[in-house]
Amino acid sequence: MFSKATACTFALVLSHAAWAEKTTLMVATFPDLDRASKAAAESFQKQYPQVELKIVSLQYADHHTAMTTALATGSGLPDVMAVDFRFIGKFAESGGLEDLNAAPYNAQALRDKFVKYTFAQATGSKGNLAAMPADIGPGTLLYRKDVADKAGVTEAELTKSWESYIEAGKKIKAKTGAYLLADAADIRDIVLRTGLKDGEGLYFDAQGKVLVDNPRFVRAFELGRAARQAGLDAKVSPWTNDWAAGFKQGRIASQMMGAWLTGHLKNWLAPDTKGLWRSAVLPSGQAGSYGGSFYAIPKKAAHKPEAWDFIRFMTTNKATQLNSLKVLDTFPALIEAQNDPVMDEPLAFLGGQPARKLWREIAAQVPATPVTKYDAMATDVIRDEFEKVVAEGKAIPAALADARALIERRARR
Repeated sequence: MFSKATACTFALVLSHAAWAEKTTLMVATFPDLDRASKAAAESFQKQYPQVELKIVSLQYADHHTAMTTALATGSGLPDVMAVDFRFIGKFAESGGLEDLNAAPYNAQALRDKFVKYTFAQATGSKGNLAAMPADIGPGTLLYRKDVADKAGVTEAELTKSWESYIEAGKKIKAKTGAYLLADAADIRDIVLRTGLKDGEGLYFDAQGKVLVDNPRFVRAFELGRAARQAGLDAKVSPWTNDWAAGFKQGRIASQMMGAWLTGHLKNWLAPDTKGLWRSAVLPSGQAGSYGGSFYAIPKKAAHKPEAWDFIRFMTTNKATQLNSLKVLDTFPALIEAQNDPVMDEPLAFLGGQPARKLWREIAAQVPATPVTKYDAMATDVIRDEFEKVVAEGKAIPAALADARALIERRARR
């Protein structure tokens, strides 16, 4: 038999061995969001020394394809899954993610800590909260002040109304040769969101009725077509070499996108244009959201308590949110982080403009628009029909009628 001293020593060794065993937490993510996880890893592991992070990053499309397959098959699932806004509706309805409103998570108690529309974006039709918001993209008009000044165009002309924006583009084109924007589809995408109120869907109403042939869509298509017919767009798609070159060379005078684009312009798209850009509200004063990132827990995750610790660390920890702002130039979803004095600092890339204050104001006005699992599909259909209008001359009523029919057919599958 063991002596009392030996038994105590043995128990101490077992206790130490159990403490020393670490849980490996797999986080599946994508660029550039993966940089946020990597930047937070050291601080997280100091707070949770028993957890070892394994960050697995795939390219944007590959990641979401892999996660779609993993949720469908129940195999190859991570503990934490990063999800981009475009896919959040689909994943929320998949049935494969933990409901973070339920115990033991009780995330509903954290709702008031975040910009109001973020929880609506991640909520499924059954009221399940599929993911927690990490960052947001307040919509802004980024414009080249040097190009606008050369054309004698003011910021007020660019933002007063959509008609004023297009007229300002005509002056810019005539006097500088620069295009007003990269793609007329940018106008379409923003106008589609005009006038939405809390609880109103972009493509579908609360009963699932398709909305894409209503006056909101007609106006969006008409304004986009007007810009194309006036020769104001460069006809280049985002994230292409031509798109980046247009910014570097001053051939594209403005871009409507999330505030996070400022960081991309500064860091790799057009770093030599420092000081030449300014940020403004979207034309007509529209408050819109361009994307955002979320973290979810698959129902078949192996380490759910640790996954929840990590997600709370990434989303509700002010220091972590501000560190992501520093590393990625993302805009925090956490209101406490938005109220930090760093938000009042001038941004050298924007000519000393304290633009984060503007972005905070915009974020507070964005309506809480619900999403559905069919939103990504509807977006693709609308884009295809819009191209037929601006490139082939298809009549707008016919294009929207065809879009509605196709969306209804695909949604019934």
